[in-house]
Formats: sequence, C-alpha cells, structure tokens
Amino acid sequence: MQIETSARLHLSLIDLNGSIGRVDGSIGLTLDKPSLKLECIENNTQTQIITNGLDDEYEKKILSSYMKMCDYLDIDTTYTFKINEAYPIHHGLGLGTQLSLSTASLLAHMNDVNLTNYELANIIGRGGTSGIGVYSFSEGGLIIDGGHKKTDKHSFLPSSASNVSPPPLIARYEIPDDWKIILVTPDINAGASGSNEVNIFQKYTPIKLDDVKTISYITLMKLMPAIVECDITSFGKAVNEIQKVGFKSIERKLQPPIIDTIINYMLDNGVAGAGMSSFGPTCFGITDTNTKTLKHDILDLLDGNANVTVTKGKNHGAKIKI
Repeated sequence: MQIETSARLHLSLIDLNGSIGRVDGSIGLTLDKPSLKLECIENNTQTQIITNGLDDEYEKKILSSYMKMCDYLDIDTTYTFKINEAYPIHHGLGLGTQLSLSTASLLAHMNDVNLTNYELANIIGRGGTSGIGVYSFSEGGLIIDGGHKKTDKHSFLPSSASNVSPPPLIARYEIPDDWKIILVTPDINAGASGSNEVNIFQKYTPIKLDDVKTISYITLMKLMPAIVECDITSFGKAVNEIQKVGFKSIERKLQPPIIDTIINYMLDNGVAGAGMSSFGPTCFGITDTNTKTLKHDILDLLDGNANVTVTKGKNHGAKIKI
C-alpha cells in the first residue's frame, strides 16, 4: 500500500497575541508538487524503514508515528516502510506533518480502522499550533484555521512542542488552476526547528495586537474575496502585506539577506505575490504569467545555488493506492 501527499506553503500565523481568548490561527495553501510517496507492507520479522539515504529525521518521524499508532491500535505488527519520493525536511514545506500523517494513515488503513485525519493528527501529536499541514493532507486547497482556545493552549509554542488538538478548519477555498507557484530554495541552512524554534516563539511573543488586527483585516477583506473571485492581483497584494506584519515579519527578519533578495527580485519581475513559507528557507512567488524565463533568471541571480521549481496549487488531499 502506498500513500501520496505533497508539500504546503505556510503563509502566516494570525494571532500570537491571544488577548481575545484564542491563539495561533493560520493561513496556507496546498501544493501539487513536490510530493511525498510512502509505501508500507507487513512483514514477519521486525519493522524496517528504508529512506534511500535521506537524513535520519525522516526515519525518526516514521518511527514515532508508527509507535504511537501501535499503542493506539493495540498491535505489535511489524512493517517495512519505504520512502519512494520525498522533499527536504525543515525547509518550510511541511514535510514533518505529511510524513507523520502518511505513516499513521497507512497503518489505520492496513488494520481496517476508520479514523479521520483529525483523529490521526490527535493520536500522533500534530497540529498543535498550525492546522495547515493537517488540512492540506486531508482537504487540499487554500486553508485558514481558527487557532486554539487559550483555555486549551496556555503558551505560545510551535506545533512540534505543543500537545493540544489541531485547530478547527474555518475556511477552505479552491486554488485557481491557472495560478502558478514558483518555489525557490536557496542553498543555505535549514529553517528553525526543535529547541531553536521554541526559543524564537518564547522570545518574540506575544506580538502586538495591532498586527493581529491588520492580518485579520487583510485576510477577511482582501485575501479571501480575492481567491473566490480568482483575482490574483488582489490575492498577491494581500500575501505581500501579510508578510510584513506580525510573527511572519519576525521570521523574515531572522533570515539571511538572500531571502529578501529572492522575494524582492520576484516582485520586481511581475510576480503578483511573494514571500517565505514558514521559517524558510523556501521562498515562493504566485503568478499567472510565463514562469520559464523567471526560473532561469532566478538561478542566474543565485549563481545556480538554489533549487527552483514551478508548481501549482492542489485541491485535494492525500491519496492511497493499494
């Protein structure tokens, strides 16, 4: 049995102030590529994980989900997991959640247990801050989640360090098929994760309430209507404005100058909206124009020291093939 899912862009957290009684809230969208393909078969020896030379963290993610699902399902069955296709971890594309949920989903299906993706995320402990990864796995499209009640989540923490349930999905929209998305991942260190990410949250939160109000206003009155009306110009402007305020502006300020160079170059060359996904280093540009020339120009700008791909949005979740 094999499951296929894909990356996501995390555009922004909405509320890391919390004065209204909720925290977090997220905006993001599902990508058609790059993809993750994870295969699982039952064996009679011991659980094996074949990563084909990938970093040890891939194996750790699979093993963690496997153990949690075995506890939940009360099984001691052994399996062989094989990653047939993957993309970089800690590069702002949400690999950790997709890999963890893929593992959990395969095990549920192979044991004929009907669990929702929300339930799976609860079991394996994903979605404790942002719900974008959880809902891109299950639904696809452009996603906005409603964050968590402060009575449930008492401090500002990233998903990797938060044990609360995933937030509610409050809006989901189809991404227009003719919108193209350029992904630029420069050859620099991976984005913040683990204790480093926790330290950043603790140091820079709470953010100003005025920033929360600005993000909420732009999201409700510009970004959401724009995608309903397939208005890429207004959508791009909303993305650009959101990148400049709140916690996203802090994430951007902590990056090396090359990140702003990439984003500004795309904006100067006709891209409607551009920014950095999550803690980076992957940058993105959203456009409906020819991307071939821009792709080559970005590679020239960076002397070839980057991975540049062109993809589009995806309006469905993960798929399992038996």
